[in-house]
Amino acid sequence: MDVNAERGNGLHTVTATVSLMRKMPYWTHHGGEKSHTHHTGNTHNFINQQTQQAGVRDKRTYRKKLKSTSKYIYQTLFLNGENSDIRICALGQEWNLHKVYLCQSGYFSSMFSGSWKESNMMVIPLEIPDQNIDTEALQVVFGSLYRDDVLIKPSSVVSILAAACMLQLDGLIQQCGETMKENVGAKTVCVYYSSASIYGLDSVMKKCLEWLLNNLMTHQNVDLMKELGVDVIELLIQSSDLFVMQVEMDVYTALKKWMFLQLNPSWDGPIKQLLADADAWLCKRRTEMGEEEPFLKAEDGAPFTPVFRHVRLQYIINDLASARILERDNILPPDWLTSVYKSQWFAMLRTEHDNDNGPQDANKEEFQSGSMRCGRKLTKDGDYCWRWTGFNFGFDLLVTYTNRFIVFKRNTLSQPCGGAVSLQPRRHLAYRLRLASFDNSGKLVCSRSTGYQLLTLEKDQVSPGPQYPVWSMKSQALPEYVVMNLDSRLLSFPLYVCCNFQYTSPHMDRRPDAPEPESSARSVP
Repeated sequence: MDVNAERGNGLHTVTATVSLMRKMPYWTHHGGEKSHTHHTGNTHNFINQQTQQAGVRDKRTYRKKLKSTSKYIYQTLFLNGENSDIRICALGQEWNLHKVYLCQSGYFSSMFSGSWKESNMMVIPLEIPDQNIDTEALQVVFGSLYRDDVLIKPSSVVSILAAACMLQLDGLIQQCGETMKENVGAKTVCVYYSSASIYGLDSVMKKCLEWLLNNLMTHQNVDLMKELGVDVIELLIQSSDLFVMQVEMDVYTALKKWMFLQLNPSWDGPIKQLLADADAWLCKRRTEMGEEEPFLKAEDGAPFTPVFRHVRLQYIINDLASARILERDNILPPDWLTSVYKSQWFAMLRTEHDNDNGPQDANKEEFQSGSMRCGRKLTKDGDYCWRWTGFNFGFDLLVTYTNRFIVFKRNTLSQPCGGAVSLQPRRHLAYRLRLASFDNSGKLVCSRSTGYQLLTLEKDQVSPGPQYPVWSMKSQALPEYVVMNLDSRLLSFPLYVCCNFQYTSPHMDRRPDAPEPESSARSVP
């Protein structure tokens, strides 16, 4: 393999040709949107009574009406208000309705069946305490009681959800939730997440968080960054599922831009100019205030402290240029960095002198909270080979994509490397690799994941692939092997590659006398 290194933002890009023979399972394909319809039940005796009172006597005419009963009822009883026995007044508007239909609502059913004074009233003034509810939403909600299906527009779903929750219409609430999940995007995700939190739609909140984890860094958006609050950003930054592009330093950079927009919401410019303006603002503030204390210790910086605490600094200070930017920005308290430098120094000593060749035990919790996060965008099909920058305890891992195969290789002596390389015969690695492509709205089109894996690599040896049973892989040298094989029928570009890596063992779990494992790769349960 011929490798030509070209340094990028958090990446060493290298060109390679690899011969690959293995096949692995295909992609998981996510289908398109589905439409959801809310169905309501009606009282047949009441329908017959209203139909007869309308003068429909002939059987043939009656049968003809039954073909469009729902439309007839909606038009005659709801829109025209014929034979109404109750009037609802709210937000300056009146609706002539029918108790038998209103009792489909838990709110009105309790009102009419109890000893409330409203149970005998012909005109009921309805108090609307929720500012999300408007007359249009009430029109849709009341109308849903008189028809078999309701069309909910994404732009009005929050108001309808609020009204449905107030009137306790479970079926309509569910349909609102499905509508929101189908239409999550940059312009709706924050509003939908907030509304789902208020009205208890956990599945919608989960869908919004998934969209944000996939799109926060892959499709950065100024307006979205302005809308995201501290609580939501904190959930995203601490997650191992965040789709990081490039390296952990880019997580810190994204937070710096987000913080600048939170403090300067009137900023209006292209996304490419955002970082330069954020750096200039920080520099100007340090000069004018003459402050030596870090920004997070200042009054206006303190609210952002919980978010920056979740940045995995151990994977930033392993790169000299990134470490210098941390020092220059002076956002983080010095004691945060001091503790990380100390921890990383001891990790390096354990790697060199304490026989720590990497994680050998399945510790998924440690992996999720402390793994290195990195990613790469493949704009089109072709041959790619790269490494993520930074000192990873002498583990120089090359990643290759060619002919729809992805390969891991531990480089020791066969290819040039800008830093120190470990010469230990074996190194162990915990990893997870995910691939995804998205449509124009950021919705996941197709995805693939290896799951959490433990891997053993010898010097200049290619990954032996997790699909083989552990007892078939003794310590013999193995040919080239793929980590993942993609089905071209479902492959869509641009393709986003995201990896989590753990190169060293957790100190508390490390046993220097632990024997070498016989297997080269195995799954983490």
